[in-house]
Amino acid sequence: MTVRGTVRAMNQHHESTGPADAQQITLRSPADLADALPYLMGFHPTDSVVMVALHGRRGRFGGRLRLGIPGSAQEWPDVAEQLADSLISGSERRGSRPDAVVVFLCQDPAREGGARHTVERLRPLAQLLRTACGALDVPVLEALCISGGRYWSYCCPDARCCPDEGNPLALPGTTVMAAAAAYVGIQVRGSLRDMEARLAPHTGPGAQAQRRALDTAAAALVARILDARGRVGVADETLALARVLRDRLGSTPTPVAVEEADARDDRLIEDGEAAAVILGLQDRDTRDRAAQWMEGAEAPRALRLWRALARRCVGPYVEHAAAPLTLAGWVSWSTGDEPGARVALALALRSDPQYTFALLLHQACNEGLDPETLRRCLRGDDDMPPGPPGDTPAVAAAGATDGPALSPAPPAPVGGAPRRTPAKAPRTAPSRGARRLPDPGGARTPRGSGRPGTRPEAGGRSGGPGRDRISAPRVPRQRRSGGGVGASPDGMTS
Repeated sequence: MTVRGTVRAMNQHHESTGPADAQQITLRSPADLADALPYLMGFHPTDSVVMVALHGRRGRFGGRLRLGIPGSAQEWPDVAEQLADSLISGSERRGSRPDAVVVFLCQDPAREGGARHTVERLRPLAQLLRTACGALDVPVLEALCISGGRYWSYCCPDARCCPDEGNPLALPGTTVMAAAAAYVGIQVRGSLRDMEARLAPHTGPGAQAQRRALDTAAAALVARILDARGRVGVADETLALARVLRDRLGSTPTPVAVEEADARDDRLIEDGEAAAVILGLQDRDTRDRAAQWMEGAEAPRALRLWRALARRCVGPYVEHAAAPLTLAGWVSWSTGDEPGARVALALALRSDPQYTFALLLHQACNEGLDPETLRRCLRGDDDMPPGPPGDTPAVAAAGATDGPALSPAPPAPVGGAPRRTPAKAPRTAPSRGARRLPDPGGARTPRGSGRPGTRPEAGGRSGGPGRDRISAPRVPRQRRSGGGVGASPDGMTS
């Protein structure tokens, strides 16, 4: 088995500009593939299915995608078919059908049974992925399980090279792939779990104080936002306060340790300040104006602010995290951090699967498009064509980025099979307006059909799709971790 990989700096565009910005590495064994995975993704995937397309006689790396491993084995057949179809059809849209696929299943060892038990439990999923790719006439060249610092091959029957106890992963930084990645500036950002934890809502003692601050801000802002004149004032106040917080964070030295840096940022923002900005960002026009902090010295400061605000969306306000998470994803993408962008945008869609700006940015990032089109729109350099009624300029520009036309597909309903959207007739989700504000006096049961996975509307929708609106509160729905039915894979081009 020989695979030819090209290692490029993560802050460059997907197409190589010549031999100076790329270094080719030949991978000859399952050990080489297992070592290459975090450099292909930009992080160590945890609890994930990763599929990588290979092209040509030498197995050049192509498109890749990731999805959280579904918790229920009953979902595996449909998920396997969906992932195989997504990878192969996505590669064809970018101009080349894969000649083979490599599959990685990454999951921590089970509490009972250890890593070996995890390998055997996931074996049927590996076989389903191999079968699904084979049904599309694309063979799986290798399928690896990575668990507990070791790897196993589902394809190699030779116990001399792939024993039952697995093989240890190489020590970090000791392989040819690690040296090549360091040469071109690729950094592995830790595990996917660590990246998600930086954006997760607080759950400690401070969460209750933050929730009370959000309740207080909601009581003060709802009436003003519903008034046209008051809404303008709230927007101006939100952006002014956000600038103060952004500059406050930027004026303080950043600790080296990630945990310490995030804790320091949290201490610099008071609960009431965070609440006011979080609620103000639920207005789409205000959010788009904040999205202009996307480059130069403003970008890293804004990214820290959006991360900190996402962590403050606690309790019933967790869905409000879609706005700061989308802004964090946008700034990450704009500044060249595609792995960070995908993680933030995926979490935004986990908070609100129909958040249009996140849907479009996530798809554009996964398609390998250039963010400069959206940057030009936000700078005011370009006159963008008008989008659908109710879309803000930023949403219209995100849907018109250079490349294939983008239209967000709605998530599959919870409890059903993953919905496939035909490439020739994509289904679009309605534009979303301002977030609904929870009732400071306590949530009440929303009206709706009562079916699992439905998003009931509390009251009628006025003005058609895309209108900013504040609706009555609804009971926060339970979320599922990882992948599974209704989840969207993270695509990644070579």
